Amino acid sequence: MEPAAPMTQPSIIAERLSCVRGDRMLFAGLSLRLSGGEALQLTGPNGVGKSSLMRILAGLLRPLSGDIRREGQTALLDERHALEAHLPLGRALDFWARCDRVPADRMAEVARATGVADLLDVPVRYLSTGQRKRAALARTIAGHAPIWLLDEPLNGLDSASVAMVERLAARHCKQGGICIAASHQPIALPGGHRLDITDFAA
Repeated sequence: MEPAAPMTQPSIIAERLSCVRGDRMLFAGLSLRLSGGEALQLTGPNGVGKSSLMRILAGLLRPLSGDIRREGQTALLDERHALEAHLPLGRALDFWARCDRVPADRMAEVARATGVADLLDVPVRYLSTGQRKRAALARTIAGHAPIWLLDEPLNGLDSASVAMVERLAARHCKQGGICIAASHQPIALPGGHRLDITDFAA
């Protein structure tokens, strides 16, 4: 992809977060701090709270306690691909491009970078799991949000697609963005920093 326009310095700071799901405390006292150019992998077994933390960082879920401060727009990729199943992929992506005011040439560029440019005439319901994941990634990153929150971005992907995600994350950080990926699978991110949520299990 062509280099993005220079970003204002983004940051995301979480201080002493705690989270409850149902009647169970998932984690407590969790803090993190990232600025432009940095990346972090969140690790831990299923059910430990990775997805809940990602939604807290995105501002979609309130923590039980703690504080979040963000500088810069966030883009969240999670298990909900948010693409209309009965539409051809191109029209489904165009809907989000209009909502997010993404130029057509930018969406076409991202479709090529994520390997879905040849699938734009295929209804979303006929895409494989990996193809839907790549399409959802295209929708997520198209808007030039400086903070990427990628929840299990490698699920359903083959080795070539995993390498593509890693390249996009590396380029994003090199251009001054932030990437946080919650993944139980190994993912190569700039700096190799990891945070195991089980260290904060309550």
